[in-house]
Amino acid sequence: MSEQNNPGNQLNIELTEDVAEGIYTNLAIITHSNSEFVVDFVKVMPGVPKAKVKSRIVLTPQHAKRLLSALADNIQKFESMHGPIKETEGFGLPMNFGGPTAQA
Repeated sequence: MSEQNNPGNQLNIELTEDVAEGIYTNLAIITHSNSEFVVDFVKVMPGVPKAKVKSRIVLTPQHAKRLLSALADNIQKFESMHGPIKETEGFGLPMNFGGPTAQA
C-alpha cells in the first residue's frame, strides 16, 4: 500500500509564523561527541568582535548523515538549475563581507 493510500503514514508538520520568518546566519560551528552532533548557527556582523548563537540544532549521528545527504542532493539540484555555487577563498570569519573598509 502506498503512503498516499494510507493516511496513517502521513506527518502533519506545523510551521508557526515566527519560525517561518527564519533566522539569518552566516556562520555555522559544528561539534560532535560519540552520541550527537551540535550545529550552532551564528550571525557575525562586520566590525563587531562578539557574536551570538542564533540557533542550536542537536542531531543524532544518523540524522546528521541524513542531513548531509539531503543538503548534497539539494545543492546538486540547485546547481543544475542555476550553475555552480562560487566558493570564496579560505574559510575565515566574514568580518568585512568582502566590501570596502569604512573610514571616517
